Amino acid sequence: MTGGRRLLIVEDDASFARTLARSFERRGYAVATLSGPDGLEAQVADFRPDYAVVDLRLGGASGLTCVAALHALDASMKIVVLTGFASIATAVEAIKLGATNYLTKPANTDDIEAAFARVDGDAGATIAPAPPTSIKTLEWEHIHQTLADVDFNISEAARRLGMHRRTLARKLDKRHMG
Repeated sequence: MTGGRRLLIVEDDASFARTLARSFERRGYAVATLSGPDGLEAQVADFRPDYAVVDLRLGGASGLTCVAALHALDASMKIVVLTGFASIATAVEAIKLGATNYLTKPANTDDIEAAFARVDGDAGATIAPAPPTSIKTLEWEHIHQTLADVDFNISEAARRLGMHRRTLARKLDKRHMG
């Protein structure tokens, strides 16, 4: 396989990872997958990917830690973060940690390839008027920012938010399912 077409997918949904891998393989990429941060350094050392797709939520782990590790291992790697739980806070953190782009699910292979290609910002992008933010969205963004601040430690986030740990866990499960 020639250089420049190696993709690492870090995704805990095995079915989605398999589908995404097959789709990229049909486009000529060599693909390796991981279900979480365990073994990330060894995989990068062995496989030497040029691209990575990282899910934001990896079971109990944060994809942001994978983004930071991947960027530290190879600053030229193009990293796209995929999430079903988009927030401004996580998008900003992902980019700060070295992600090239940030996409919300569902995203297909075309979307991801376009995100790899688009590494520069567009100062001429049209700014749509922001719709009023709902209380639920504000609450979720505050919760997620607090979680990011404490490296996704649920107990510490609950303490900082002034709520019981189980209450926070229920809110996260409800948001995850909804």
